[in-house]
Amino acid sequence: MPRYKLTIEYDGGPFVGWQRQANGRSVQQAIEEAVAAFSQEQIVVKGAGRTDAGVHGLGQVAHIDLTRAWDTDTVRDATNAHLRPDPISILSAEEVAADFDARFSAVKRHYLYRISDRRAPPALDRGRLWNVPTPLDAAAMHLAAQALTGRHDFTTFRSSECQAKSPVRTLDRLDVSREGNEIAIRASARSFLHNQVRSMVGALKKVGEGKWPVAEVGTALAACDRTRSGPVAPPHGLYLVAVDYETADV
Repeated sequence: MPRYKLTIEYDGGPFVGWQRQANGRSVQQAIEEAVAAFSQEQIVVKGAGRTDAGVHGLGQVAHIDLTRAWDTDTVRDATNAHLRPDPISILSAEEVAADFDARFSAVKRHYLYRISDRRAPPALDRGRLWNVPTPLDAAAMHLAAQALTGRHDFTTFRSSECQAKSPVRTLDRLDVSREGNEIAIRASARSFLHNQVRSMVGALKKVGEGKWPVAEVGTALAACDRTRSGPVAPPHGLYLVAVDYETADV
């Protein structure tokens, strides 16, 4: 039974999230229906990350199993044909080893969070970034962010609904930079807790506004107390950019 690795781009705005849910249409459901339409098989799409409602994907990865061997270009193009008009695109399809797992074989996940701090609201990027109409100090935000890198108990920056068994995670990267009228926050780790990136962004925004001193982010982390976090940033500024795998896995 051939296994295919899919790399996927999507606008999360119209969906209830990546994972199938009873309360609305998900990205996973849309792809499963599209694959079934061309292959005549009922399949399950297994993704590398369960992005929330409104979160976007630039390089989400998933895998599917089909009983028939298809040309990889056909898997990509036929799925895309049946995805229209949903804002989802299969960027590539690759045949992989039977033991490849989009979620469990992943060694690192990369996220981007976009903030616009110009006074005028976005017209073209509405729904694709967080508009904060006050100047933010990107340098102070970056300095504060470094207290979060490394291995820590991230209870402070974890959703109360998070189902992970442990709040301990290793954050490999958390960089903040200014790009014109935007603040770009880039985070990388093997895995993240539910709402971890958005919670960290909310705290860094308070530093950027001057409402928190730089040291407060580290203090909040050490408190291991969800009430010490800043506000959770809205989902529409967050992007799953890429997922890394060991070369031998793919």
